[in-house]
Amino acid sequence: MFRQTLAAIVVASISIATSHADGPAQPDAALDVYAKPGESISIGAGHHLNLRCSGKGSPTVILESGAMADSLAWFKVQPQVATFTRVCAYDRAGYGFSDGSASTRYVDGSVDDLHALIHSAKIAMPAVFVGHSLGTNIVRAYASKHAADVAAMVLLDPPEQDVARFSPAWAKAEDESRAASLPMIRACAQGARDGKLGSPPPELAQCLRGPNPAFSAALNAAQRASKLRPAFWHSVLAVQEGNGELYSQPVPPQENHGAIPLLILAPDGSHNDAPPDDRKALDAASAATHKAIAGTSTRGEIVPVAHSSHEVEMDQPDAVVDAIKKAIKLAATPGRTSS
Repeated sequence: MFRQTLAAIVVASISIATSHADGPAQPDAALDVYAKPGESISIGAGHHLNLRCSGKGSPTVILESGAMADSLAWFKVQPQVATFTRVCAYDRAGYGFSDGSASTRYVDGSVDDLHALIHSAKIAMPAVFVGHSLGTNIVRAYASKHAADVAAMVLLDPPEQDVARFSPAWAKAEDESRAASLPMIRACAQGARDGKLGSPPPELAQCLRGPNPAFSAALNAAQRASKLRPAFWHSVLAVQEGNGELYSQPVPPQENHGAIPLLILAPDGSHNDAPPDDRKALDAASAATHKAIAGTSTRGEIVPVAHSSHEVEMDQPDAVVDAIKKAIKLAATPGRTSS
């Protein structure tokens, strides 16, 4: 998994539209749909999640974002999928326009939230579940708990697990970096509770950064408002506290998805920003993780994606759409192996 500074963690979803952009970004008016909530769905206990569905057809495709990202992450993918079937993205608890969550068991809590959302919104099952990064862990955990809901899975670059087996030094540095980030995240959370982040004192200046030039004023305002809430920081903290345990372990040997079609998109540039020696170890850890996950299904397949960083849905959205089409086709032919 990538080592991230606090600033990178906090603004991950803010900077999403300008990832790998060439030249100065210009506001994209088409993104303004994300400046307003979609449909607010009650999932019980007074909590609501923001849901954005479009298109018609069956099966429905459920889009699960990566860490710190909301439904905006899918702005290049969802419109294309909506041309051939129904597709739904949502904001996990604490992000975008969704309420926060009391759960600190981040993956398990997200699975429970998603299950409640699906059934409260009356989304027809089984569906094709698509996850990116941390979202792949949530999709896999969902499939383990609610297999009947899952027609197929498409996993975008599942983060490498058990990295210490390939590079103990990297794993140690990652753990130290994660631990070092927690005090600042907690300070930002307290600042949000105290209402100080809107005009932060110097010690909280790292909590947020300025507007994204690729976003309109309305979208920048909406993104900023979501990150002024304590709920956002609660979720950020839960992710950071849980990631160490989650990714230090290998893929569970007991994980088994039967014959559910499972496509893993493996980009060729996930670790291009790492030093060469580290890159070799991280690439090996990724390959081992992807192979282990593919082996959890008799219909598991690794699909190489050229010219892409970890952000596959940004760099190669057409590859994601093609994989979704293939997953739908495979789901309609039970028991057959992928070609």
